[in-house]
Amino acid sequence: MTGAERLLAALDENQRQVAESLLGPVCVLAGAGTGKTRAITHRIAYGVATGAYDPRRVMALTFTTRAAGELLGRLRALGAEGVAARTFHAAALRQLHYFWPTVVGGTPPRVLDSKGALLGQAASSLKLGLDTAALRDAAAEIEWRKVSRLSIEAYTRAAASRPMPGRLTIDQMAALQKQYETLKDERRQIDFEDVLLATAGMIENEPRVAEEVRAQYRFFVVDEFQDVSPLQHDLLMLWLGGRRELCVVGDASQTIYSFAGATSDYLVRFGTAYPDARIVRLDENYRSTGPIIQLANRLMRGRPGALTLHAAGEGAERGPTPSISRHADDAAEAEAVAAAIARRIADGTAPESIAVLYRINTQSIALESALSRHGVPVQSRADSRYFDQPEVRQAIMLLRGASISITDEPLFKSVSDVLRGVGWRQDPPAGGGAERARWEALNALLTLAEEAPAGTTLPDFVRELQRRQEQKHAPTRSAVTLSTIHAAKGLEWDVVHLVGLGEGQLPIVFAQGLEAIDEERRLLYVGITRARRELALSWAQRPAPTRAERAPSRFLDELRAPRES
Repeated sequence: MTGAERLLAALDENQRQVAESLLGPVCVLAGAGTGKTRAITHRIAYGVATGAYDPRRVMALTFTTRAAGELLGRLRALGAEGVAARTFHAAALRQLHYFWPTVVGGTPPRVLDSKGALLGQAASSLKLGLDTAALRDAAAEIEWRKVSRLSIEAYTRAAASRPMPGRLTIDQMAALQKQYETLKDERRQIDFEDVLLATAGMIENEPRVAEEVRAQYRFFVVDEFQDVSPLQHDLLMLWLGGRRELCVVGDASQTIYSFAGATSDYLVRFGTAYPDARIVRLDENYRSTGPIIQLANRLMRGRPGALTLHAAGEGAERGPTPSISRHADDAAEAEAVAAAIARRIADGTAPESIAVLYRINTQSIALESALSRHGVPVQSRADSRYFDQPEVRQAIMLLRGASISITDEPLFKSVSDVLRGVGWRQDPPAGGGAERARWEALNALLTLAEEAPAGTTLPDFVRELQRRQEQKHAPTRSAVTLSTIHAAKGLEWDVVHLVGLGEGQLPIVFAQGLEAIDEERRLLYVGITRARRELALSWAQRPAPTRAERAPSRFLDELRAPRES
């Protein structure tokens, strides 16, 4: 069996169709847990192995740096070295830096890390009293306008149905945007959306740039195509330049970023844009048990573009029925969830295989407190980025220094010696809090060293840490994950608790109209399909004992769970 044949042998029938569809427009409709990343990486690797692709001419586009890093890691393991895997922004920024000196002249403008400070100055100059939350919402409005390719004038017409930040009028929001753009231009700065706009402008208006870009990359693969914005789609079409070597992968049921300008229209209508496109459906779910899949299917039954998932793999049909529980108030719900998790960990379940998911970050406060009382270690997806934590930065700096002189002793000893120097001890501190979180962060580095391949030296390990740092690929920590459902997309756990499923929480109170409610439905679907083995859904009748009652989420009625306590 040749290497190319072995690549195909590892796939199921539908995944194999994806891998063998190497040329022409291809659309992969891939449900949750159906192995889409496996299918597209094997497709690229098969194309390289058979000589259909020059790896240097392949561009795989994703929406997160972590996803791009995962794609690269899998492609390397499959022997497809040399393929580019980047986010839209990273790909555009490279091109902008490369062409700016010759097209515009001089060095490119500095890219803003955040819009907040500049927006605050713009608001002050206009005497608009906006707090931090309102400034964040204003930044989101600017991003929505730009990715929707609207001028400020067109925005004022399109924004009539959009809630304005800080109770601004639409005219005030337009004035704030104009002032923000003026300050940005005066300081020779651009934001992330400008990166895409400027790159698109160069390709549109400079034939030399267009020719060089299109000569570099011929084959394009776009993951999570349901999350593409009009601006990203326009840039993709410019990169293609009328060519048809495009493979897109997505799931309309997981469109949860419409508020940020994403639209599943390009995915749903791909067959209209390319009438001869190969359409492949991946609906065999390898992640979840049958009862969880049945719940997900019930929620999305009859929705446009929804796939009906089928349980695959040995024992996939078995597993406990997802439960729904009702609690008196938010604190009681948090306590019940924490107690259940503590019992499960005591029975031998690894903390890192458990997650608690919710609609908004503020819901984590009661949960974190309850879990801490039960001595359960937690990590939050809303925490500072792992590699930005001071103790992690210090440890990596010391490991880098040690790697200059230490090359021949066991990796575990080298790493543990360095970590002891910054306060790590073999036994974790009692209880939770910041001290436990610091220990968990350092211990994650030691776990990486333990899991490194045999023969890994300290310099090798430091290079691996640098790669992970660049790709924002944090190590797994032995802690229960607390996360919004949005931040959990693309992840999975053996046990998932979905909390706060009351009206006004999910769907969120400001979701008005059919489109907004449908987005909330899809968000719940994403939460449900994060679970591999067990799923518990819960809601609280009141925020607190003295507050007014809330109703259960309208979606719970549709799910018709067989038992409720």
